[in-house]
Amino acid sequence: MKMTFRWFGEKDDSVTLSQIRQIPGVSGIVGALYDVPVGEVWPLDEILALKKQANDAGLSFEVVESVNVHEDIKLGAPTRDRYIENYRRCIRNLAKAGVKVICYNFMPVFDWLRSDLAMPLPDGSTAMAYSNETVKKLTPAKLAEQVADTSNGFVLPGWEPDRLAELRGVLEQYQNIDREKLAENLRYFLEAIMPVCEETGVKMAIHPDDPPWPLFGLPRIVCNGEDLEAIVDMVDSPCNCLTLCSGSLGSNPENDIPALVRRFGARKKIAFAHVRNVKFCGERSFHESAHLSSCGSLDLYEIMKAYYDVGFDGYVRPDHGRMIWGEKARPGYGLYDRALGAAYLNGLWEAICKEEAGRR
Repeated sequence: MKMTFRWFGEKDDSVTLSQIRQIPGVSGIVGALYDVPVGEVWPLDEILALKKQANDAGLSFEVVESVNVHEDIKLGAPTRDRYIENYRRCIRNLAKAGVKVICYNFMPVFDWLRSDLAMPLPDGSTAMAYSNETVKKLTPAKLAEQVADTSNGFVLPGWEPDRLAELRGVLEQYQNIDREKLAENLRYFLEAIMPVCEETGVKMAIHPDDPPWPLFGLPRIVCNGEDLEAIVDMVDSPCNCLTLCSGSLGSNPENDIPALVRRFGARKKIAFAHVRNVKFCGERSFHESAHLSSCGSLDLYEIMKAYYDVGFDGYVRPDHGRMIWGEKARPGYGLYDRALGAAYLNGLWEAICKEEAGRR
C-alpha cells in the first residue's frame, strides 16, 4: 500500500510539500495541472516541472487527480473526438513523467456536491455536509453561488469559475441525456483511450458519483456495485479500473464498502483508494467526520482489513478532512485532519499486518 496526499500546487494550496513530507508514512503526492483548461493537452514540460517539485521534496508523483473529462465527451457531442484525442495525448505525456494512475470522473456538470462547506460539529471543528432537504430548495445557480462564497477564497475542484459560467447552458444540454446514453458515452470514451493506456501502462480509475444519487435531474451511473461492475466490464482491459472512495459510495448506507473492496479488489480492479468516514444524519443526508471509525458511520478497520485481504498494493490517500485547530484552508483539504487521517490509516494497516502475521 502506498500512502499519498492530494496537493493543489504551490500557487493554490495552503499546504506545502515540506509539510506533507513530514507526515509519517506518506510517500507521494496526488497532483494535477489546474491551470490547463479542461479538454486541452497537458504540456509535458509542465508535468515534468510538477514531478520535479515533488521529487525535490522527497515525494513521488505517480497519481493524477484529475484529468477532467470535457463535458462534450459526456454529452456525446460532435466535437468529442477532438477532446478524446487530446486526452490520449495527455495520457502519453503523463506516462513519460512516470504517472501510473489517472483518477477521473464522469459526473455531469457537478464533480461533487455539498450543501454546507463548514458545518459546525460538537467538538468545535467544521466539516462538509449534505442535506437533501436543503439541496431540494436550491437551484443549481444558487448552489454554485453559495459554494463560491464559502470556499475560503480557494477554487474548488469541479467548481472552477469558467465551468460555472456556462452552467445554465450545460444543464440544458443534458435534458436529453439519460443513464443509458451517459453510459454509452462513457463506453465510447473508454474504448478510445484504452489502447493508449495499455501501450503506456497507465491505469484509468473512475471515481464514484458524489453523492451517489441523481441531482437536479442529471443522470448518475457510478453509484453502487452494479454500476461499478458494468463499468469494469465495458472494456476488458487491466487498465480499466476504479477509484474506490469509501466516503462517496459510503454516503448511501446500502453500499457495503468492505464487500465492494473485496469484490473488486479480488479482480485487481481498484487502482486508487480514497478512504474517509461519513456520519449519517437522515435520509440522503450526512456530514463528513474524522477518519476514526467511532466518529462516523463507517468501520474503517473493516475497510482496511478488506484491502489487506485482497492483497491491495496500490495507492491510497486520506480523503476529505475537517477544519480543526483554527486552520483556514480549502474545504476538505486542510493539512491537520488529513494528516491525522493518514496516520490513523497507517496505524490500522500496521496493526492488521502484524495481526495476520501472528496467525501464520
